Amino acid sequence: MVAPIPIAVAALVRDGLVLLAHRHPSRRWYPDCWDLVGGHVEAGELPQQAVVRECLEELGVRVHDPVPFPIKISDPTLEMHAFLVTRWDGEPTNAEPEEHDDLRWFRPSDLADLKLAQPVALPSILSAIQIATR
Repeated sequence: MVAPIPIAVAALVRDGLVLLAHRHPSRRWYPDCWDLVGGHVEAGELPQQAVVRECLEELGVRVHDPVPFPIKISDPTLEMHAFLVTRWDGEPTNAEPEEHDDLRWFRPSDLADLKLAQPVALPSILSAIQIATR
């Protein structure tokens, strides 16, 4: 059996809104859907280091103190590491347009109507937003 691929993703939360990226329709995996920002954990890298790197590469922001949160996904080929991020330097921009064709801030009530990469992750994402807004 092949080991699952480690992935690190970030839920950036500001003013009760969460930032999601729309995966480009030409992407091989999970095309044309909304997802948390992130990517593969590289060899020798911890998931927390990967999420910091991915946010810098994909959003152009330097995140501070990412906090892990449990996330449920339906893809057994992935080992998902999710982080709640409430502090960062810079303003998020789409620094990798070949990966994402849109970035948007969403209210929690908007998320159920979106085509998500991992629909089963919705309760986990909503919980993270709730924790961030306490």
